Amino acid sequence: MTPPPTDKLEAETREDIDKKLIAAGWVIQDKNRLNLHEALGVAVREMDTDTGPADYMLFVEGKACGIIEAKREGVSLGGVSEQSQRYATSTVKHIQRASANDAALPFLYEATNNEIRFRDERDPKPRSRPVFHFHQPETFKQWLEEGRTLRDRLLDLPELNTEGLRDCQIEAVHGIEHSLKQARPRALLQMATGSGKTYTAVTQVYRLAKFAKAKRILFLVDRGNLSTNAKDEFEQFVIPNDGRKFTQHYNVNTLGRAGIPDANKVTISTIQRMYAQLTNQELDDEADEHSGFEVEASTVNKEPRPVSYNPSIPIEEFDVIIIDECHRSIYNLWRQVLEYFDAFLIGLTATPTKKTIGFFNQNLVSEYTHEDAVADKVNVGYDIYRIKTEMTEKGNKIEAGTVVNIRDRLT
Repeated sequence: MTPPPTDKLEAETREDIDKKLIAAGWVIQDKNRLNLHEALGVAVREMDTDTGPADYMLFVEGKACGIIEAKREGVSLGGVSEQSQRYATSTVKHIQRASANDAALPFLYEATNNEIRFRDERDPKPRSRPVFHFHQPETFKQWLEEGRTLRDRLLDLPELNTEGLRDCQIEAVHGIEHSLKQARPRALLQMATGSGKTYTAVTQVYRLAKFAKAKRILFLVDRGNLSTNAKDEFEQFVIPNDGRKFTQHYNVNTLGRAGIPDANKVTISTIQRMYAQLTNQELDDEADEHSGFEVEASTVNKEPRPVSYNPSIPIEEFDVIIIDECHRSIYNLWRQVLEYFDAFLIGLTATPTKKTIGFFNQNLVSEYTHEDAVADKVNVGYDIYRIKTEMTEKGNKIEAGTVVNIRDRLT
């Protein structure tokens, strides 16, 4: 049985954490009835250490690898990391650690009913970050086998091969990688339309896949027909000093009803199709051809679309998410989709709004405006002409009783 918590609110927190752990594939055990090899991942309540009982200790393949410090609803998790850190470095009798060489257990959580924070002590500068849910034990097993973390591997990105790149593209890649090396969770790239945003993104994806060993990358487009354009860009990308195409090394596919294949390196999707996958709904192909921005504009209820945990698409499914045309459709209705994943977010846009810059934490890593592109002769300038017609100036009338057929393309 679960030891009695100190109050009712804490009991509710423990129940909620238990449910979330079970959903992520963990088996819950009491410290007095241990069977650490019952499953790949075991979470033991109130595990005794030499500094007191840890709320939960996590085991993968029978070896301790993590701590969850649980707090009742309403408690700020800002200062709780010291407690999880203390238990992570405490001694536990007759227990093997996942790595005998590490001074601390690597995977640390602080959690309430509605908030979870996580950090990996193996990162160069460990820092707690909010996550939607707990990670799966299979993920911890893989991370332990890899040894070095993604944030550590990002520090080893080699010098950029600038052959065939414009100055603005070079600056953009440098800006993104500087942000990633600082472990900043969100980065915004502004590049004028026609100056090579997508090619820049593919260059960055290649470097993350090749040198940082990123597991999977999600490339979000604004509407379904742009998926083909993005895939074409990946298929045409020639790997520097290699001569082969990107898709000869890595699998790139658009997200369909079958879900995300394990072998995919890059998945291309609209945000509404990803939402449909997370919520196990069917999405009509016609609806996928509308921008998420258009769907939002035509929706009466502007509340965010609800997202709950889907074990077949865990929060760690993607290491990096690149959002094309990010000024349009990632806020009100769809924001939850992005915040579901424990991934770096990189936004691409030609025309950032204040809301866009705010969403990306004011981290504008590179700025290349249309005026810059015209000055560099990458783009051409334009003149604006206003054309007047009698209809636009004076309007018109419709006879009473006229029937107008309206087709709602969304439904």
